[in-house]
Amino acid sequence: MDFFEVVNARQSMRSFSDTPVEAEKLHKILKTANAAPSAGNLQGYEIYLVTKAEQRVALVKAALGQEFIVEAPLVLVFCANPARSAVWYKERGIRLYSVQDATIACTYAMLAAAALGLATVWVGAFEEEPVRQVVGIPPELVPVAMLPIGYAGKKPKKTPRRELGDLVHEV
Repeated sequence: MDFFEVVNARQSMRSFSDTPVEAEKLHKILKTANAAPSAGNLQGYEIYLVTKAEQRVALVKAALGQEFIVEAPLVLVFCANPARSAVWYKERGIRLYSVQDATIACTYAMLAAAALGLATVWVGAFEEEPVRQVVGIPPELVPVAMLPIGYAGKKPKKTPRRELGDLVHEV
C-alpha cells in the first residue's frame, strides 16, 4: 500500500483474531516507531512490549474494562521519558515534548501495523498507576498510550470525519 492507502485503510479495531503476529512484522513496527521524529532527536520515550496473557488481562482492568485489549496478541505501551527531553528543552521538554515524542512514535507504529495488514486501536483511557505496576514501568516514566496489535476480528463500519471547512481555519 502507498501511504495514503494506509491512512485511509487504518481503522480503530476493537476485535482481534487469535492469529499471532509474526516476529518480522513486530520488528518492522518497532523499527518504524524508532524512526519517528522527536524533539531534538532525543527520542524522549520508551516502548514496553506486552505479550503475556495475564498481563494483558491486568491491562484490561487498568483500562477501565476495555476487553479487546486481551484479545490482541500483543500490546505496546508508549511512555514519555521526560528526563531525555529535559536535557535540551528543560520544562517544555518535560511537560510537552516527551509526550509528543511518545505519541508520534505510537502513531508511526500504528501506521506501520496497518501497512503490514495488522489492526490496532489507540488506548488512552487507563489508570496510570495500575498500568505502571502491570508492565513494570519506573516512576520517572509516564504511560501515555497503549496500542493493542493483532489481526482484525470483526471489522467495524467506517466512521465519518469532520469536513475540512469545519476543521481548517485559514488565518
